[in-house]
Amino acid sequence: MVTASHIPVLINPIMQALGGLQGKVVVDATFGAGGYSNRFLQAGAKHVVAFDRDPNVVPIAEKLAAKYPGQFLFFAGCFSEVDGLLSQANIDHVDVLAADLGVSSMQLDQADRGFSFMRDGPLDMRMGAQGLSAADLVNQLDEGDLANLIFQFGEERASRRIASAIVARRQEQAFSRTAELAGLVEQVVRSRPGHHGATRTFQALRIAVNREFDELAQLLVRSQHVLVSGGQLCVVAFHSLEDRMVKTFFKASAGEAGQASRYQPAPSVIPGSFEKFSKAIKADDEEVAMNMRARSAVLRMGTRTQHPPVVAATSEMDALRGRWRIAA
Repeated sequence: MVTASHIPVLINPIMQALGGLQGKVVVDATFGAGGYSNRFLQAGAKHVVAFDRDPNVVPIAEKLAAKYPGQFLFFAGCFSEVDGLLSQANIDHVDVLAADLGVSSMQLDQADRGFSFMRDGPLDMRMGAQGLSAADLVNQLDEGDLANLIFQFGEERASRRIASAIVARRQEQAFSRTAELAGLVEQVVRSRPGHHGATRTFQALRIAVNREFDELAQLLVRSQHVLVSGGQLCVVAFHSLEDRMVKTFFKASAGEAGQASRYQPAPSVIPGSFEKFSKAIKADDEEVAMNMRARSAVLRMGTRTQHPPVVAATSEMDALRGRWRIAA
């Protein structure tokens, strides 16, 4: 069922932490090639409910539904809509919510999706079929906004030089291909062994096109509403910004109000919505040898408490900075 090009990342540590899944309802928030869903079903989950906005994965989901009739349910949509879609399906009990963030192997390997700087294709990067493409952003944003996007979402120190070069180039000819953009960025940021100069720029554009950080912030907040007491949230991140968002969310959800000034009273501690947090778990040498994309993956897990949600809806940029809103 899982394609040869896709190996689910950190699935073994997840399965070990979850223990038996018999009789449990599991949400796979990032279906992709079906690796997580397939393992959850093999482990005896009562129901697996999967989400993905990529229309190309629908045939894979249909095959899995045929293999596990009545056990597997697929929604073509964003995982930020998890609570609403589950409600539509009359599912009010979720024991596990798992999310493998970032771009899937299938998307990277398909040149016509425009995700990879290693394969020439249309400069698209949309995980779904709607919204602005990467070409729209690089051809339409003003230089300052483009530089900020590349810096904030890609942590690229050369963002201003890259934005300046992009604007100068597009005045002569608009960008339409991944190779055009990758080649230009590499003139500004030289590649080195193991790291292409366009890596961070492509990351930033992909995140912006798909509103990935906003989607993640919403998923984390809404997980408090869908998981039952004792339910487990498992999130695999692939770069530091994602991982930092997950880490700070767990800290906020534990009821930790932050460091008080020495001139002010200590902050009150409220009952947390999550507890029993795992340490940051990374792939071992054996997994990295089998799947190089696992080398940057970080897994974090937390267990839902019986207490009401602690973290309220938070803007993308505040979530990125770890400034989660605490529910009144």
